[in-house]
Amino acid sequence: MWNYALKRLIQGLITVWFIATATFLAMHAVPGDPLSGAKAMTPEIQQNLEKKYGLDKPIGQQYLIYMKNLAQGDLGISFTQKNREVNDIIREHFPVSATLGIMAVVFAALGGSLFGALTALYRNKWPDNVIMLAVILGISVPSFVFAAFSQLAIVKLNGLLGVSLLPVAGWGTISHMLLPSLVLGLGTMAYLTRLMRSSMLEILSSDYIRTANAKGLPATRIFARHEMPNAILPVVTVLGPAIAAITTGGFVVELVFAIPGLGRYFVQAVQQLDYTVIMGTTVFFGAFLVLMVIVVDLLYGFIDPRVRVS
Repeated sequence: MWNYALKRLIQGLITVWFIATATFLAMHAVPGDPLSGAKAMTPEIQQNLEKKYGLDKPIGQQYLIYMKNLAQGDLGISFTQKNREVNDIIREHFPVSATLGIMAVVFAALGGSLFGALTALYRNKWPDNVIMLAVILGISVPSFVFAAFSQLAIVKLNGLLGVSLLPVAGWGTISHMLLPSLVLGLGTMAYLTRLMRSSMLEILSSDYIRTANAKGLPATRIFARHEMPNAILPVVTVLGPAIAAITTGGFVVELVFAIPGLGRYFVQAVQQLDYTVIMGTTVFFGAFLVLMVIVVDLLYGFIDPRVRVS
């Protein structure tokens, strides 16, 4: 098990290196200069940044400096936010994105598991048809469309009732988190519902379920002890990448709901061609995704005793 964990860790480091290298090359292939024009606040700042990161040197030397700083945990200084390091931006704003993402993951996991099980138990009946129609909409419609329509619906509902049930934007309280986390988790919930449905249908036709039914065990006990724990394993497998994707992928949702998360700064960095913020957040997001995949791989053997890694 330790050899497998070490192997996955080395593979993860190689993946993060590839992400960092690809991001570096992509940013230097984009036309423009991050220190030109209004972005160069003073000649002194521009000179200091060029000296620190070697922007006036050949691209090969710039890459070596970039990787050296990255290995030391230094993601650089923002070109557009004066005297603000990328590490500080991530430290201050990633917890907001993580909080929103965790709530969205909880909603998606619970809803996907429950609705997927229901569609399998009521296969080809009206609950199955209704839920699968909602699943198709959840997968097909982008999250920013749901965000806009949900804000409009809340505004109309608040106006009809004369009270503010939920705020449509902002951050700070649980009520501010409910609507954006619901919107952010819809796509993942729809995907998990389909996955859970397929897994549950396979479990329902297995021999040990037929044996349990033949013994006369209560349906609730069969569902809770045999069907649900085995059917949920594929959901657990994809839950790690889903957590990383939701936690770091709510860029548009954060903009629509005016949430001060890390995704909002990433979008601003792209618009302003802030090289260090773009590369730093991309590497951070990539490393977080790789870490979650490794954690799920290692936990899978503990969740399912039948799985053994060699």
